[in-house]
Amino acid sequence: MSVPKFTTLGCRLNAYETEAMKELSQQAGLENAVVVNTCAVTAEAVRKARQEIRKLRRENPEAPIIVTGCAAQTEPETFAAMEEVTRVIGNTEKMQPETWQQIAKGPDFIGNTEKVQVDDIMSVTETAGHLIDGFGTRSRAYVQVQNGCDHRCTFCIIPYGRGNSRSVPAGVVIDQIKRLVDRGYNEVVLTGVDLTSWGADLPAQPRLGDLVMRILKLVPDLPRLRISSIDSIEADENLMQAIATEPRLMPHLHLSLQHGDDLILKRMARRHLRDDAIAFCEEARRLRPEMTFGADIIAGFPTETDGHFENSLKLVTDCGLTWLHVFPYSKREGTPAAKIPNQVNGNVIKERAARLRAAGDAQVERHLAAQIGKTHRVLMENPHMGRTEQFTEVAFAIPQEEGRIVTTAIAGVSNGQLVA
Repeated sequence: MSVPKFTTLGCRLNAYETEAMKELSQQAGLENAVVVNTCAVTAEAVRKARQEIRKLRRENPEAPIIVTGCAAQTEPETFAAMEEVTRVIGNTEKMQPETWQQIAKGPDFIGNTEKVQVDDIMSVTETAGHLIDGFGTRSRAYVQVQNGCDHRCTFCIIPYGRGNSRSVPAGVVIDQIKRLVDRGYNEVVLTGVDLTSWGADLPAQPRLGDLVMRILKLVPDLPRLRISSIDSIEADENLMQAIATEPRLMPHLHLSLQHGDDLILKRMARRHLRDDAIAFCEEARRLRPEMTFGADIIAGFPTETDGHFENSLKLVTDCGLTWLHVFPYSKREGTPAAKIPNQVNGNVIKERAARLRAAGDAQVERHLAAQIGKTHRVLMENPHMGRTEQFTEVAFAIPQEEGRIVTTAIAGVSNGQLVA
């Protein structure tokens, strides 16, 4: 007998939830199973999930294969039709102990139940109660504070995989972070699907900045607090105050920008304009000069002309972005954007994505070069690599203690890393 094997595709939140499923399945006594936690962000992500399932069946010919995650939630019939798949469970069901107890009943666990167990995600009103103490490396822990999304960007299927926005109450979050600090974690990362919507469904409708300020006040022993990704147009006053006044809030923000042209942003149903993004970056950097930005940008959205694309390319330098996540647009059935008639040629999309990545690489090189001679506080992820407060990798020739924050001068740059 052996513990279940888990494969995670997609985002950090999926990885977090895989850790939760590991605990739930072990508590239920599940053995000899393969669990695939899928992503639905693009049609390509779904194709990769199906490819992975077929590969796992070849490697595990006798084990039941359980498919879950966003792709299982949005198109359960796709996976139920695969002969390799034993069971399909939704994003809500995967976080419920009774689901895993039912699955663990034996090799014939399906019995009289249906192969598909996927409920209406839009009817879910609470976040999963299963919190993971210490998911991540021994140095950094991730805390899910929010799930789902109330916005309906025309390219995005994720709300239909995750449901509407739900927030974890501040008291629950703070209690978990206190436990993590007691266990020796030096950095906590707040994570969610749409972090800046945190609190809208809670009494008094607090904002993300309120949560950040409460954490920093009520957990004084937490050395570093990091925010994983935000929608800059929703940044509230307290969040900006925290950026300006709280050195324990890390000077690194990943922004959901998606494009740099106003017409394309409108067609995406985004809530900001190009100038809003630039103004936010300028203000955040004014409040915290060492602030660095990552960003999600889509290349080749339907109707994108050369001129529209140039505005996106120029946004990289206009906003001073450093860490880019470039997504070549992929037509996603079930989204309004898939029905737009003027789809961009696939080769053009690839070329534009490559140009965006090259612009991002150039920004990274500038950032790395600017750090030479500076002193940084580096959180060690393993004996030979850690990250600065700006999330830049630093290589150490002399081994350091994992999980420790080391103050070091930067001597140079090698292979895309700073060198201590």
